[in-house]
Amino acid sequence: MRKRADGGGELKHFVIYTNEHKDPELVMTARIQHYLIGKGQSAGVYLGGSKPAKGAWESLSFVGTDCLIVLGGDGTMLQAARDVMGDQVPLVGVNLGTLGYMTEVEPAHLEEALDRLIDGNYQVESRMMLHGRILPGAETTMEEWALNDIVISRSGPLQILKFNIYVNGMFLKDYHADGVIVTTPTGSTGYNLSAGGPIVEPKARLMMLTPICPHTLNQRSIILSPEDVVEIEISEGRDGQDQLVEASFDGGHAVTLHTGDWIRIAGADKTTRFIRLDQVSFLEVLHKKLSEG
Repeated sequence: MRKRADGGGELKHFVIYTNEHKDPELVMTARIQHYLIGKGQSAGVYLGGSKPAKGAWESLSFVGTDCLIVLGGDGTMLQAARDVMGDQVPLVGVNLGTLGYMTEVEPAHLEEALDRLIDGNYQVESRMMLHGRILPGAETTMEEWALNDIVISRSGPLQILKFNIYVNGMFLKDYHADGVIVTTPTGSTGYNLSAGGPIVEPKARLMMLTPICPHTLNQRSIILSPEDVVEIEISEGRDGQDQLVEASFDGGHAVTLHTGDWIRIAGADKTTRFIRLDQVSFLEVLHKKLSEG
């Protein structure tokens, strides 16, 4: 039996996770499915965000799947990561959009990449995730996970927001800004980058705290360890007004918070596993992205 790079068994059972907006006629999906089946592998299809397609699992459980092949862009990868989080299925992305940081395989090299997956010629790397919990006092008590970031931003009239930031129970700073981003290394090239935060190698383990349009000249990103716990208190607005803000997870699921509410953010005990074929490295993608500017 062939051994995977992470010590597991051979790759045999695949699910193709397709963004229908990127592959509307399912041409690329069918190309991958037929190729894998022709090689003696099993290959189900899941239409991301919709009901499973013919040949797919009957629910969102991907137990028994060796590899999730994600067709789309970075946004599709983020959604797929959330969907398989509990099953720890490794992901590999096929780029059907503009050049992204997470989708490694280009359509021109698709069959070569599939052969490498079947043969076990790849590496698996784990990416840290964030866990966010809305504390008592909020209208909605909930918890969520994010691979990229958790963003606190206004949900109402244009006004400066005020936050109190605590790390490991100790008061750090009060922020006056349009919002604040707590980011993983994987998410450093997303909203964090647009807000002036640093770019971090995605395999690193750390958290970044980046203000969005801070209303002062000395606000910078803060780098924290993955063991740190960040608590953000929504304080009163100008003249004691109630502040209305929104906490969003990977740009998707969002919850509304008010003055007096808290959100606690820490490194999650779950990870996202990425399959790397070394076709395009993070530094190569970064170089191309920086060259575009």
